[in-house]
This record gives sequence, C-alpha cells and structure tokens, in this order.
Amino acid sequence: MAMKTQLKNIVDLHLNEDNPRYITEDKLRKLVQSVEDFPQMLEMRPVVVDENFVVLGGNMRLRACIQLGMEKVPVIIAKGLTNEQKQEFIIKDNVGFGLWDWDILGNTYEPTQLEAWGLEVFQASDVDLNDFFEDNNTEPKEPAGKIVLEYENEAESAAVKDALLKHGATPEQAVKTLLKL
Repeated sequence: MAMKTQLKNIVDLHLNEDNPRYITEDKLRKLVQSVEDFPQMLEMRPVVVDENFVVLGGNMRLRACIQLGMEKVPVIIAKGLTNEQKQEFIIKDNVGFGLWDWDILGNTYEPTQLEAWGLEVFQASDVDLNDFFEDNNTEPKEPAGKIVLEYENEAESAAVKDALLKHGATPEQAVKTLLKL
C-alpha cells in the first residue's frame, strides 16, 4: 500500500519525546547542513507521523527543519497503527541493518564527501603512528589500559560488536567515539 506524502505546517508536528535515539549536536549540525544543501531529499524521505502528528520516524530530520526555519515539511501520515506497531516502527526505523562495505566506500567516494553526508569515516590521518612507538624505537608501547568483555555466547558477542560498529570502523574506535576521547 503506497502512502501519499503531504506538506504539513511544521508547527502542527510534534517531536516524539519518547524517541529512544540519542541525537548529538554534531550529527544534528551535519543534518541541518545536509537538508540545506539538498532539500529535495526530504521529499524522498519524508517525516513519518501518526494521526496525532507525533513523529514516528524522522525526529532528527524534523529538528533540522525547525533549525532551518522551514514552515512546511513533507510527511507521511501512518494511520491505523496500534501503539505496539508505532513502538515497533520507531525502533525499526532507527535500526541500521547491515554494515558498510568500506572497500567500496573508500574506492568510490572521497572521505570528506562521506563525512559531509553524515557518515563517520576513519582516516589514516586520524592516527599518528609515532604514538605506538617510543623514541623511534620499533618496540610497541604498552597500552595504557585494556577493557575485556566477557559474553554468555557467540550471539551476544556478535550483537555487541555490531552495535559498536555503528559508531566506528572498529569496536575500539567506536568506544573512543562514544566516550568522546
């Protein structure tokens, strides 16, 4: 069933206060720039609201539109959903299924282009190899600390690794990003 996109007054839309997704200022700033640079994208990926105009999908897009001072926003009104279906939609809309193929990304796009589009990119310039060696000695430095995680089973280990990889190219980078180190 195809749903029709409608333009609605932004003042009639309500941010979902129970949105479980954390929105960082940096990510919001990048999205604001993205919407400003490519506003047609909103028409292709409108905000999804329920019958009461509460956002089910697109809280961050709506915040970007508010910051830009937009008066109308493309929306799809999801009618007839149960509360359970609304909750399921909110989560599924924010779950990133799959992982990036970094070889294709690295060979097809410029890192600055990907970053401008909101993808966190690890670059060789982010690492100073001298940090791994003391006084030009080829001996690696001892790590300052180490965190070891233990899991009940392989599925739990894979789930944690997948969750971390959404925040960085490696689990270690993801932890540093999440801790803002």
